[in-house]
Formats: sequence, C-alpha cells, structure tokens
Amino acid sequence: MAMKTTVKSDIEIAQAAKMKPIVEIAKKINLEEDDLELFGKYKAKISSGALAKLKTKESGKIILVTAINPTPAGEGKSTVTVGLADAFNRIGKKAMLAIREPSLGPTMGIKGGATGGGYAQVLPMEDINLHFTGDLHAITTANNALAALIDNNLQQGNELNIDPRRIVWKRAVDLNDRALRKVVIGLGGPLQGVPREDGFDITVASEIMAVLCLASDLTDLKLRLSRIVVAYNYNKEPVTVGDLGVEGALGLLLKDAVKPNLVQTIEHTPALIHGGPFANIAHGCNSAIATITATKLADYVITEAGFGADLGAEKFLHIKSRSAGIKPEAVVIVATIRALKMHGGVPKTELVNENVSALTLGFANLQKHIETIRGFGLPVVVAINKFITDTELEVETLLEWCKRENVEVALTEVWEKGGEGGIELAEKLLSVIEKEENKFAPLYDLSDSIESKVRTIVQKVYGGKDVEFSSKAKKQLLDFEKFGWSNLPVCMAKSQYSLSDDPTKLGRPSDFTVTIREFKPSIGAGFIVALTGEIMTMPGLPKKPAALNMDVDENGNASGLF
Repeated sequence: MAMKTTVKSDIEIAQAAKMKPIVEIAKKINLEEDDLELFGKYKAKISSGALAKLKTKESGKIILVTAINPTPAGEGKSTVTVGLADAFNRIGKKAMLAIREPSLGPTMGIKGGATGGGYAQVLPMEDINLHFTGDLHAITTANNALAALIDNNLQQGNELNIDPRRIVWKRAVDLNDRALRKVVIGLGGPLQGVPREDGFDITVASEIMAVLCLASDLTDLKLRLSRIVVAYNYNKEPVTVGDLGVEGALGLLLKDAVKPNLVQTIEHTPALIHGGPFANIAHGCNSAIATITATKLADYVITEAGFGADLGAEKFLHIKSRSAGIKPEAVVIVATIRALKMHGGVPKTELVNENVSALTLGFANLQKHIETIRGFGLPVVVAINKFITDTELEVETLLEWCKRENVEVALTEVWEKGGEGGIELAEKLLSVIEKEENKFAPLYDLSDSIESKVRTIVQKVYGGKDVEFSSKAKKQLLDFEKFGWSNLPVCMAKSQYSLSDDPTKLGRPSDFTVTIREFKPSIGAGFIVALTGEIMTMPGLPKKPAALNMDVDENGNASGLF
C-alpha cells in the first residue's frame, strides 16, 4: 500500500528553516552593522543615516506583481513575489523584495498572514505576522493620539470652532472588530468629554498608514500629517492637523516606524517589509521609502500591490508611481486555476474538482486584467501559481490560451520548490524587459476633474459602463473643488472579488454602473478616496476565524499561523 505523504504547513516549513543573522543579510546588499538598528538577531530597521546616504545611488529596476480577482483565501500573490525574488538571485541577478507588513485583522481572520507560503516565505514568519517591529502599533497610537487631541480641543473650549457632528477622524484598532464600526463617546457628564458619535477603522485603513507609505522621509511625513483633514468647523470649512498644531507630536510617535524593516526569505534573499495599507479600502502598496531604498541596494526589486490589477496595481500606477517618481519595468499577473474556475461559475466548495469548461469561461477575468496593464503601456507576464489540486489538462488549457492570446506565461511552483520553481518566470521577465518597449503612462491626468478620474477608472480598468454619484457625493465634489482638492488622484474603495462594485458579479461583467456613495478626502496622503457599494473600512471576523487554530507552547513556539 502506498504511504500517504503529509504536506507540511507554512509555519512548520518556516520553523524548520535556518535563518542567517540579519547583519550577514545586510552585507549582501552593502550595508554595514552601523547602518542598521537591530531588533534581535534576525530583524533590523535601516537607519536614517543609511537612508540619506543611499538617495544619490543609481536605481535598479522595479517589477510589480499583481493578480486576477481572488478567491476569499487569496491566490498566493505574496508567495509568487517572494519566490520570484529568490529565483532572480538563483540565476545570478542581485534582487530584493519590497512588500507590505501584515495586519492582525486578516491574520486572525480568514486570509492569513502576508509572508508568502510553502518554500517561498519571508522569515521570521511568526514575528512578521504578529507584532514585528511595532510599526502598526505606532500607527495605531498616532491615529488614536490624534483622536484624543481632537476631543480634548472640544472639551477645552473648542478654539477651532469644530462642529462635533462633522468630525471625520475615526479611532483605529489593528483587528477586524465590527462592534466598533459605530460608537458613541463622551457619555457620563461634563467631565467625561463632549458626547458625540464616533467609530473605528482598521489601522491599515487609517490615513496615517497611507501617509507613512507615501512619505519620502520624516520631514515629508510631518508635512503630510499637517495636511490631514480631521473635521469641519461650523462654517463648514476643513480643520487640519496643522490647525491643531500636533503634527510634531504625531511625527515623534512615528519617527522609528518610518524606517523600513530588513528581514530575509527562506533562501536568504534580503527583504524590506514596510507599511501595510489594504488595497480594497486604501492604496494597497508597501512604503515608497522601502521601494526606493530597495532600488538603491539591488538591481531588481520585486514588489506587490494588493488584490487584483483593478485595485492594487491601478493604485500603484496612479498614486504610488506619481508620488514616489517611480515606474515598473514589467508587471506579473498571478492567476490560479481555482480562481479562474470560480470566475467561470464554480462554487467555492467545488474548486478542487477538474472543470475545464468553467476554467475556459473564467479566462475572461484574466483577459481584462491583461488588457488593463497593457493599457498603461507596460509589458505583462502571466504567472500560473500551481496548486496540488490543479490537473494536467487544466494547466495545459490555460497555457494554450495564453499562447493563442500572445501572452507571455510561466508555470510557477514556488510554494513547493522555492526559488527554483520561479526560474522560468524570472527568465521570461528578463526577456520581456529586454524585448518590449515600456510606454508607461497613467490613464488620467491630475488636472482632470475628480468625476472624470473616477469614470476613467470604472470604464478603462473595471470595464464598466458608467458611474452614479449619490447626492452626498455630488455635494462633496462641489466642496472639494472649492477647497482646491480636485487635482489629486483617486483611490477607489471597492470589493476585491469582482471587477464591479458588486462582489457577486464574477468573471468579466459588462454594462454595469458603479455607485459612489461618498468621498473621503485623504489630503495628507495626497488622494481622494471614493467609497463604492457596501465596502467597509472596518471588516468583521468570519464565523470560524483563524484565531481558533492558533496556539503557543510552553517554549513560546507558535502554531496555527499561516
């Protein structure tokens, strides 16, 4: 009788891996111990002095990894990103990773952490997925310090004439906690504050997270913080952090969080993990500081943007690229057989079963994302992230479709084989970068109206017919014009599961209208958030959260993380 092989979990693979001291990893990218601020033996921040010295160095090439619209469990985009960086190093190229920090919300919820998977992981996996170097805690603290200072201003005489009904700054916590979406504070009499409605966002949706991820340095961070709109006064004029005079205090709380974190992959590829905004409710990219720093330390930087190309990649190309003055040389679109079958109509419970007809129907979703990236003038390579449930016929069908569509494609097996499983993808990328002309250009101009920018995204990126603005959104557009905010890019808050704002419309929906229910000015970050459909800035936990499987033994070893 054949013996049953047991597949190791991500955390078992991570715990069995042997890490090198972070000082050794730093030397691979020409950083000395004095350039680091050590957090134990295997984690470090890059010091302000080192960051300043690197600014004048020549920049390497950026490769952006995105995906099709995912299943709820995700399609292994981070895994492919990690494995691709390892693959570049295996073929003799000096490469680094620049990716986001995980949030405890999805880690404790349904999606899991953000350190990759299998043999394409970043280490130490447990630390990164939990408290890491404290960046998210610092952002949470700064967010809530600002909330406390706003309420104290009300209590102490309200010198800025703030209308308590028009305070737009929310408190934050780095967990999915639906009970905190809407709260009432200040109850209990005059000494307990001014009673008012309030609410919580998840930390990764805080504008302070976006500010940290788009700032170029600590000075720029403070300037951006000062521009954050926290409320409106009784004359309906915006009140900012600068009006409160607390950008210095917030900057002080974030002075260490603004420095990127250096860690390593299982194969000892240097990795900068820094910043973690969600791509469905924020701009979904790691920090500009980390990405730019990586380009000064390596010839190739592999970075990712959250969810599908309709979300993270669009925001990378319209928001982060503009703000940071960077552009990718090529884009990888991660596709999985299971997600394509879901877009072809297969229920989530049956995705492990072979279904070539549904797979073929699902190709429409992949095709739209390819068209979108090509619309930006960028070369594309499709990475098929292989799962053990994929059949030979299904894989062959997808490969043949890509060939017919004249799309470069590589079967990627980094979960099982680490960097070795990504060599074909790395070589295809090098070939594409060399052969194809990069004609990168945004799809809209900053001088376009906000309404026009939204319509451009809906029609050219989502494939929709039109946009409908609520009466509140229409009024906000007039106010934003008056306040001089119309020249900012737009950050769409939208479901990740569909190209439309309706998560049930899978595949490649057409003839749909996207509804903008309201706008949220993120003037410090430097964009206007457009809230669509039922998207929420504080997610909830599932019926059986991942936290139920987590534990720690008497020696402090974690289990149940993935």
